[in-house]
Amino acid sequence: MIVVPQETINDYTGQGWWGETTLGELFIRNARNQPDALAVLDPPNRMAITGDAPLRWRWCDLLAQVGRYTALLHAQGLRKDDIVVMQLPNCVEMHAIYLACALSGIVVSPVPVQYRAHELIHVFETTRAKLGITTARVGAYACAEAWQAHAHLFAGLEQIWSLGDSLPQGVMALTPALAATPAWDDAHLLAHMAQVGVTAHDVVTVCWTSGTEARAKGVPRNHNEWLIAGQSVSDAGQLQAGAQLLIPFPFVNMAGVSVSLASWLIVGGTLHHHHPFDLEVFVAQLREHAIDYSVAAPAVLNLLLKQPEKMQGVNLSRLKSVGSGGGPLSEWMVEEMKRQFDIEVINYFGSNEGAALSSSPLDMPVRSQRALYFPRMGVPGFDWKMNVSRKIQTRLVDIDNGQDIDTGGQIGELRFKGPTIFSGYFKAPELTARAFDEQGFYRTGDLFEIAGDRNQYYRYAGRHKDIVIRGGMNISSEEIEGLIMSHPQVRDAAVIGAPDATMGERVCAVVVLQPGQKLSLQDLVDHFKRVKEVAAFKWPELLMLVDELPRNPVGKVLKRELRAHFFPPPVPSHPLSSESVNA
Repeated sequence: MIVVPQETINDYTGQGWWGETTLGELFIRNARNQPDALAVLDPPNRMAITGDAPLRWRWCDLLAQVGRYTALLHAQGLRKDDIVVMQLPNCVEMHAIYLACALSGIVVSPVPVQYRAHELIHVFETTRAKLGITTARVGAYACAEAWQAHAHLFAGLEQIWSLGDSLPQGVMALTPALAATPAWDDAHLLAHMAQVGVTAHDVVTVCWTSGTEARAKGVPRNHNEWLIAGQSVSDAGQLQAGAQLLIPFPFVNMAGVSVSLASWLIVGGTLHHHHPFDLEVFVAQLREHAIDYSVAAPAVLNLLLKQPEKMQGVNLSRLKSVGSGGGPLSEWMVEEMKRQFDIEVINYFGSNEGAALSSSPLDMPVRSQRALYFPRMGVPGFDWKMNVSRKIQTRLVDIDNGQDIDTGGQIGELRFKGPTIFSGYFKAPELTARAFDEQGFYRTGDLFEIAGDRNQYYRYAGRHKDIVIRGGMNISSEEIEGLIMSHPQVRDAAVIGAPDATMGERVCAVVVLQPGQKLSLQDLVDHFKRVKEVAAFKWPELLMLVDELPRNPVGKVLKRELRAHFFPPPVPSHPLSSESVNA
């Protein structure tokens, strides 16, 4: 298990950035203060997802369930620093599992529901988790049956528990086991936590990177690291006590856990689950409940703007801000969300490792700037309202020579240091060593450039490998995608580099159209030239129309699949010799 160095703990606690309160203690405080308030709700379509009726738990109900899970985990022999792998769609039971483990010092390793045997074998091989928790099915996929069929390949696994009915032999039915387990009350839970020796510096989760280019990496995070992330979200969204939160992001990584667990605990609010994403269900939840804050991918917000009739009957009197990220935001979208729906969009950048920036109305009141830029946090000389800006350090580094970049006009890698950043990958010292530079800054692999009249902003310029290099000019795919998305005929878009013998690469737009619409390359170029007035070297030079973009479990476009489909590498005319392979 990754352990945070004591000198780091002393530094962060000494400066007041980390505290001694655990997630479990924060939960029990909320449950005691508002036992009858609604805490968590299942997606309304849970029956269609898992075959189970949707549940609604008050804080007192959730406390009882956490008491049962804690007692059951202990009875099964799990102890501090043991690991539980959890594969569930967003549901109320996930809160009970997270919190029971947090109170027991047990580490939860949540995985996306899209993971299959290939990914799960890697997770178990890495974690050696003793216990796995899943459900009978997610849609048409029989999770528990698949787990049992491959259990012999899951290193270290001793037991499989599952929600749902009609479970295969060898899988423990979780619901009746819980019903037969007396719940520990709040006093017992706190005493148990103290006896076990749980502290706010203990690891509580091991989440997994998206792994689009390689095997997923485990990212441990402790109580304090989650709470500081949750506070940042709460500050950016200006969340108030008791806020009603509708969160459609998977409850398995930074985007989901930081809000659905950490921010939710901080404000003592109500968490409305949603997963997998369904636009009709999402809008129905907005229509039924007075939601204060939500998050959505840029593509979802674009779709709502292009089909505003879907929002008819929705009372938006309390929903004044929506977080977005995981992809580029367009100026058009941020402006139109305010104009059409009176909603401010918060632009988030972040990673499981804890590198995070937020562009909110607090620091970026001009929406066109908020769509494109982030406050240059963690740099001396700039004063921002977001509290986290005074706790982190950032530097922009030339990817070729390693020198710091302090002025605009040059793209470099953004690096982070501070109490939000993880301490290293789980059981991967070589990966950890490569993840940090000689000054101890985490290498994000994300490209930014400095912008603004005082060099006060960062502008996201894509991933290391997500640029088109045309005639020696680096072109950010994300920037071009945002411009394409502002075209009224476009529903979704991705940009990749098309190999070219003369220029190296040319800009290729892969586009999903709005139903019944048509679009030519010339139409798109005219949009870039006449409407957006974009530099000519950034104009799309090829246009590929598709029905849907391929995406990974957390919604990122799989550009390697697009490249392989449209521009497959040439097939060698003769077999490679062993000598040429080894060269």
